[in-house]
Amino acid sequence: MTDFTFHTTENSSGERQELLAGIQKGYGFVPNLFAYMAEAPIAIKAYLQLNELLSESSFTPAQLQVALLASSVENDCGFCTIAHRAMGKKSAAKQQTLDALNGGDEVTDLQDRAIVNLVKSLINNRGWVEEDQINAFLAAGFSRQQYFEMLVVVTIKTLSNYTNHVTKPEPNPELLAML
Repeated sequence: MTDFTFHTTENSSGERQELLAGIQKGYGFVPNLFAYMAEAPIAIKAYLQLNELLSESSFTPAQLQVALLASSVENDCGFCTIAHRAMGKKSAAKQQTLDALNGGDEVTDLQDRAIVNLVKSLINNRGWVEEDQINAFLAAGFSRQQYFEMLVVVTIKTLSNYTNHVTKPEPNPELLAML
């Protein structure tokens, strides 16, 4: 298996170092995902820009974390599953939803379940979502706009989950402490 470099502010320079320093400042630590992703600064910049755009979506922070967690679970990304469980807790997502996603159980909240089902359908069907699945999402109180915003969620998680599949980062102690 290919070894990828674990970049830090100490062993990097130039743009990589600047990006990691900015992440350190924003998060209070450098999530290990970024330490590997720094191999290609464009990947970090894409992730950060998509994350910024998601903050402008019409979803609540808790709903975004449910969607990000559902995507991470569906893509079998352990690192991001831990990260979004922690961030979901921080954003006041429903504990039952977080536990159900983590345990493979049924989500009871109607809107959270609609988010989870749409995310699963998008990933498993590679974007070929059945009309009844879209209608169920809309019937749960979401809009057509939010359907397209959900595509951004799946896009950012594809970038981070696939990065983690090949680099296999350990969860940061800071993330684990948030659980």
